[in-house]
Amino acid sequence: MAPKAKPKPSPPAAKPQTPPLEDLFSALHRHSENSQYDQVVEVADQVLSVAPGDEDAIRCKIVALIKSDAIDKALSTILASESLPIDLKFYKAYCLYRQNKLQDALESLNNLERSLMVLQLESQILYRLGKMDACMQNYEKLQKLKIDSLDVKSNIIATLVSAGRSNEIQGMMDALKVKASSSFEIAYNAACSLIEKKKYAEAEQQLLSARRIGQEMLMDEDYADEEIESELAPISVQLAYIQQLLGKKQEAIEAYMGIISRNLADASSLAIATNNLIALRGTKDASDSLRKLDKLIEKDDGSKFFKLASGLDFKLSHRQRESLYSNRLFLLLQTNKMDQAQELVSALPDMFPDSLTPILLQVAVLVKEKKVSKAEEILGQFAEKFPEKSKPVLLVRAQISAAAGHLQIAADSLSMIHDIRHMPATVATIVSLKERLNDFNGAAGVLDSAVQWWKDAMTEDNKLSVIMPEAASFKLNHGHEREAFKLYEELVKDHGNTEALVGLVKTAARTDIVKAESYEKQLRELRGLKGINVEVLEKTSGAKHAEGIHVGKVEVLEEVKKAKSKKRKRKPRYPKGFDPANPGPPPDPERWLPKRERSSYRPKRKDKRGQVKGSQGAVVREKHDVSVSNAAIASSNGPNQKSSQCSSKGAASSEQPKAFSKSRKKNRS
Repeated sequence: MAPKAKPKPSPPAAKPQTPPLEDLFSALHRHSENSQYDQVVEVADQVLSVAPGDEDAIRCKIVALIKSDAIDKALSTILASESLPIDLKFYKAYCLYRQNKLQDALESLNNLERSLMVLQLESQILYRLGKMDACMQNYEKLQKLKIDSLDVKSNIIATLVSAGRSNEIQGMMDALKVKASSSFEIAYNAACSLIEKKKYAEAEQQLLSARRIGQEMLMDEDYADEEIESELAPISVQLAYIQQLLGKKQEAIEAYMGIISRNLADASSLAIATNNLIALRGTKDASDSLRKLDKLIEKDDGSKFFKLASGLDFKLSHRQRESLYSNRLFLLLQTNKMDQAQELVSALPDMFPDSLTPILLQVAVLVKEKKVSKAEEILGQFAEKFPEKSKPVLLVRAQISAAAGHLQIAADSLSMIHDIRHMPATVATIVSLKERLNDFNGAAGVLDSAVQWWKDAMTEDNKLSVIMPEAASFKLNHGHEREAFKLYEELVKDHGNTEALVGLVKTAARTDIVKAESYEKQLRELRGLKGINVEVLEKTSGAKHAEGIHVGKVEVLEEVKKAKSKKRKRKPRYPKGFDPANPGPPPDPERWLPKRERSSYRPKRKDKRGQVKGSQGAVVREKHDVSVSNAAIASSNGPNQKSSQCSSKGAASSEQPKAFSKSRKKNRS
């Protein structure tokens, strides 16, 4: 048998030849021009396989990944290339910004040259962090570079609005040479500035104009109807907000619910509409409001931090995110879900480290748990640690302390607020608290301090004329006549008003009669008092009857009756749904009487089913027979009368236990 021939080995598969670098770069350029970012990444990888570390290929790959929203892959490529001599800090900062790691992104830009791109990105980061003053400084630098970009100009106006500098909007628009009609974004921001100025009617018209401009611009750019509605969603939300500010609650609720029901692609507008709707409804339907917010807020896996759904952490401003979390906490407190409230409030300080809101929300939870003393302690420690932020904290502390009856802590908290402790309302509150504590000397000291402060104050709106009369009146009522006299005398010399002069006379009458008489002469005489002898008036027993008084009284009464008769008759007000033409049957005139007093009342018949039936006198006859037999037995027994009576009564009790139970107890006693 012939041996089998061995099969020939197959030739090795030929490796695909990599195109020359020139062809690869040509393809890279072509795909970049056509915005074919997936092909750009593929070709860039081919270039890097031939020429590892090529700077142009790496940059093209990173930009293509960013353009295709593959931010995580772009950042991984940047971190893998850090060992190479390529400056990728700007791209790294942008990727961190897109991941909402704002502080890390800001640090990545620190050592870079302040170029146009760096200033723009840094401005965006500062805006997201809520640092509007620093953001505005960057935009002022961009203005010096004379950047003719409508987007940058719109951002500048938006920053001024967010910084609370709406009064500067018109001047800035003139300096930037733009009008509200230049773009719907500028028109929208101009409307927001009008809302800040409380010019709601003008703001509404401006928003309607912005929506019209936006529709025209987006239709020219071939946007679909759904895309146009999504792009203009912020305008719709702001129009609903104006209805809310104007007090048109129902119209605002319907507008917000219409925005939410359309389920627009603009997640930020949906979140703001939901938040505003919840704030408008308040405690009504708290459970439903909480379910709506829970769709927007979720917790990171394995972490105590919370985050917003649909990338809202990146899309919403610092203040808007804070408002969402605050409203959720209030709803949790309203629905008594204290465990979830504690979990959320413990995470907020790390999420908003530069904000007062977390500390105030923590205090709200403690007050809900009736731990007022702990809340006061936390607020006091915060005020000592951050004196520049202490004003709202001390005001909250004063409020909760006063509500809890801790009057001394409330008074001390108000006294620690240097900006307002000498204002009339604050002084009045502190004095009232100290009066309730019976600390009249302390209250007087507060008034003296306020008077002295306003004497030294060099302000146009001086409140000395308001504080001094109150201080003088307080001292007069609490027995400090001499101090009150000095204050009134000073008021009369400086201001010369009649009320102060009257107070001065009243005070001097207690301390110095001579001065009281001298000051009394400065008072104007009242009309009708001339010719009245006071001494004779004091000796009279009272007013005498004057003739004709009845005539005058009758005339006055007749005039009053005539005036009443002249009053126009108002149309009767009928109940809702009542037709006066078809009134129906008249109401029952006895409808307000108790049922027993109505003529239609019939008492219920007694139930006679348990009564004994038979001829009249049957029961009486039985009783008579029993008594006769007992008497007969008693007469026959003689000495055993007592025992026989007991036995007979016992026999009777077996038949009628209820009737004889009391007599049995009496016999035993």
